[in-house]
Amino acid sequence: MTSKSKKNPTGGNDDVDLEQLVNDMNSSMESVYSTQADTALLLNNGHAHRRHTPPLRPSSPSRERLRQSQPMHIQAVRCLREEQHLRPASLPAIPNPFPELCSPAGSPILSPIQTSDNHIVKVWSEDGAGKVVEIPADMTARDVCQLLVYKSHCLDDNAWTLVEHHPILGLERCLEDHELVVQVQASMSSDSKFLFRKNYAKYEFFRNPLNFFPEQMVAWCQESDGSIPQSQLLQNFLNSSSCPEIQGYLSVKEPGRKSWKKLYMFLRRSGLYYSTKGTSKEPRHLQLLSDLEDSNIFTIITGRKLHNAPTDYQFCIKPSKVRSDCKELKMLCAEDEQSRTCWMTAFRLFKYGIVLYQSYNVPQQRKSNLSPFSAPVRSVSENSLVAMDFSGRTGRVIDNPVEAQSAALEEGQTLEGGSRWNPLHPLSLSTVIHRTQVWFHGRIMREEAHKMIIQQGQVDGLFLLRDSQSNPKAFVLTLCHHQKIKHFQILPCEEDGQVFFTLDDGATKFTDLIHLVEFYQLNRGVLPCKLKHPCTAVAL
Repeated sequence: MTSKSKKNPTGGNDDVDLEQLVNDMNSSMESVYSTQADTALLLNNGHAHRRHTPPLRPSSPSRERLRQSQPMHIQAVRCLREEQHLRPASLPAIPNPFPELCSPAGSPILSPIQTSDNHIVKVWSEDGAGKVVEIPADMTARDVCQLLVYKSHCLDDNAWTLVEHHPILGLERCLEDHELVVQVQASMSSDSKFLFRKNYAKYEFFRNPLNFFPEQMVAWCQESDGSIPQSQLLQNFLNSSSCPEIQGYLSVKEPGRKSWKKLYMFLRRSGLYYSTKGTSKEPRHLQLLSDLEDSNIFTIITGRKLHNAPTDYQFCIKPSKVRSDCKELKMLCAEDEQSRTCWMTAFRLFKYGIVLYQSYNVPQQRKSNLSPFSAPVRSVSENSLVAMDFSGRTGRVIDNPVEAQSAALEEGQTLEGGSRWNPLHPLSLSTVIHRTQVWFHGRIMREEAHKMIIQQGQVDGLFLLRDSQSNPKAFVLTLCHHQKIKHFQILPCEEDGQVFFTLDDGATKFTDLIHLVEFYQLNRGVLPCKLKHPCTAVAL
């Protein structure tokens, strides 16, 4: 049947045969697919061959349209692409500049973001050097100190502490061992920092409680006529059901002024109170000055002149929420060092109680499990040195004094400034060997020595040695006893051409300062107490 022309709605003739156009398009598409399939390469046991497509059967236009609407068979094309991947490329491979975007495990977009619970903390040493450590949120101050001891290769004698230092406020305090460092850091201002320092008095009140709590300041000691033993004294402080009380006069700085007012105060577990009428304890005469739960006690380091304090024994109660506002600080001043230590120690005991005693017992329990490498190394003195000959395969001790003297002259070593010294000559060795010891601090002033002793606890036997400012050939021993700092001059004396050092005008002589220190660590001699704790400054 011959198709006839039809008129369009506009009245013109439609010259296009629609049916014939569809048939022509189907034939063209089929010829294209047939050509692609006929020329496609297939992999057959590693060899390629042509695939011959059988001729298509004639079909109706409707069937042809139905076939062309189905998906194209692309298996041959896939095989060809896989073969091309297996073949060596003719061009050099270009590395992917963004491999993390192609790997879901390493991609910040395709993989979930891994959040870390660690925090960055910077700790400063006495010489101004700082060390950055990354710690978890649940790390305590004791753990951070042990980490720094390990990194700095210093001796861990359980006296190291972290100090919360506020330079603008002029305050500092030692963190308790159980406190979380990250939590404390969150309450500090941007100018505040942590210091790494020793504090021998951290738990000294557990060993000698009567030295820290005078009977006239403990209320129930007065009621019992001072017959309370040390064990009972500590038990009453640690037991939450008992009600000990510290009492005495304190000077309080008036808010917004430089004037101080002397008041009779009472420190209890519930807080620090002052009496509005003399020394009366009646509840109607007591006013709360500060609580203990949300506050910490600090030492004032700016000196008495800045605050016009009546004495040098200042301390401060700072609320935890306060960062840099001086108006919220409770500035206090004691009459002497013993009373200030009593107030500050009782504040810690009332606030933390048995937790302090548990922290004190931890290093005591670890002593039995110490490894042989953790024992302190004995200091090396001149008399412990022997002449050795390492010229052969094995070393040997040189017994002949003449041979030892000649070997020492050949092996003379250069010191600072280019001077030569003989390791067997007592005059040269005794003047330098002590400089390697932790208790020797070189040419520091008396004020600096006082400051270091105060910062590290003011316990009996805390000491350091330094160069004398008045006599360039002499040295000074700075020693703490009964919370007082005393100085003893160490003078050189010569006998039979050999130089010795003495503390008692020649009655006891030592070849070097190391021997002198070791002697007075075992014997008190002319000193008020033995040398127990070296005042140490470590460089991080």
